[in-house]
Amino acid sequence: MTDETLESLGQAVAGALPGAVAGYAVAHGELNVTANAADIVRVMTFLRDDPGCAFCAFIDVTAVDWPQRDQRFDVVYHLLSPTGNRRIRVKIEVGEDEPIASIVGVFPGANWFEREVYDLYGVVFIGHPDLRRLLTDYGFEGHPLRKDFPLTGFVEVRWNDEQKRVVYEPVRLMQEFRNFDFLSPWEGTPLPGDEKAGKPGE
Repeated sequence: MTDETLESLGQAVAGALPGAVAGYAVAHGELNVTANAADIVRVMTFLRDDPGCAFCAFIDVTAVDWPQRDQRFDVVYHLLSPTGNRRIRVKIEVGEDEPIASIVGVFPGANWFEREVYDLYGVVFIGHPDLRRLLTDYGFEGHPLRKDFPLTGFVEVRWNDEQKRVVYEPVRLMQEFRNFDFLSPWEGTPLPGDEKAGKPGE
């Protein structure tokens, strides 16, 4: 697929969806379309049904977190046209507390992908038939792929052999804080086993 062909397709999509498509670009041999979040169902329906597009195969939907932006998340959809042998990426910007429409009615295969984005990023999809967490446990707090989520998490889960059940406990960092001398690789904090090396000349 040449860049000229993708450029023509981008122009056709933008021309057919004025107001719904904010722009497009061809990069690395792929067509990237920027759409308005409020029109995502309309855009996806067009890309599936229009004979010139025929993007009938849903690949995935994911998100990217930009915590410094007002519109915090990019929600990114990937589609494939088997007949045209080409792919398209559709991106929308969404605020932290801004729900967006589910595309499950257009692509049923988006069901678990939207659940995953909800679970890991906290993006809410209106009209989803069963929007529950998918990868984290019941009662899990927070959304692990947000960039402000603590690396250690909030709780740790382990099997308690005495109680014969899974228990939840606050995260405890067992390793003590250590100061390292990074000025010289040869003169740092003694490590276990250093005493076996001996002194130079011995």
